[in-house]
Amino acid sequence: MTLYFDDLEIGKIERFGRYEVTREEVLAFAGRYDPQPFHLDDEAAAASLFGRLAASGWHTAAITMRLITDHWQAIGLDKASLGGIGMDELRWLRPVYPGDVLSVETELLEKMPSRSKPDRGVIRGRWTTLNQHGEAVMSQISIGMMQRRP
Repeated sequence: MTLYFDDLEIGKIERFGRYEVTREEVLAFAGRYDPQPFHLDDEAAAASLFGRLAASGWHTAAITMRLITDHWQAIGLDKASLGGIGMDELRWLRPVYPGDVLSVETELLEKMPSRSKPDRGVIRGRWTTLNQHGEAVMSQISIGMMQRRP
């Protein structure tokens, strides 16, 4: 089954996913993409505002995207996606530590049919990444393009 732009309901909230963050991947991601001491070294992390080794915010964003795309594939939304246009208001709200278990909550905020291309529309949604305690660790507004029902 494919879900199209027309099938999406403004205000709908979904919560899904489970991803356990490991120390090894925190070190590997930071070593490759965000090599700051508080992501790579226990001593430096202990002296930082994080108090211990913390995942890069970009790593949290990448995990979030993985959980989102896995969910879209499971519900058939991926087939109508035409890709992302951008992100607004990206915020890292609290640190993510090795051992944290992340999930995602999405809320569709807005959908706008295209005036120039009637076969598609633009959607805006809030994505909130949560830790195992239900605390928000990251939030962002996603803007994407979707196919309309043929």
